Amino acid sequence: MKRLPAWIPVSLLFIVSCCDSKQVFEGKKDFSERYWVFNNPAEFEFEINETDKAYNLLFNIRNTAKYQYQNIYLQYYLEDSTGRLLSRELKNIQLFNAKTGVPYGKGLGRIYNIKKTFLEEYSSENKGKYKLRIDQFMRQDSLPEILSVGLRVEYAE
Repeated sequence: MKRLPAWIPVSLLFIVSCCDSKQVFEGKKDFSERYWVFNNPAEFEFEINETDKAYNLLFNIRNTAKYQYQNIYLQYYLEDSTGRLLSRELKNIQLFNAKTGVPYGKGLGRIYNIKKTFLEEYSSENKGKYKLRIDQFMRQDSLPEILSVGLRVEYAE
């Protein structure tokens, strides 16, 4: 049997991953030291150009299996281009099953990614740039084994 050249499967995977018609914005902040310090917020800027559509906003969290808690508290602040606060809330995101200790999300090796919606079917009256700030709100100043946190904005179905 003849084998395919190595670049063909890689190319197909790249093409399929680029075909995400729901995505409006996706960004992440990496923590190269493998911990998230409380005074180091993740900040993102994105644009909303269609006021007749609804959007879902999701957290993307990457952690290792060594993360010592089952959850993480995140405080977010959403502002419009004028700096007006539109939404603010403290969210409790479960990263591991409380009874079994099994991580939620998708994993590769001992690293896990979880996507969690925090604003569902959000609609805006104004076009323009929006800013989102995410703070870790745990009782510990530095959270070891948090590798990155991100934001995904997508069209609601």
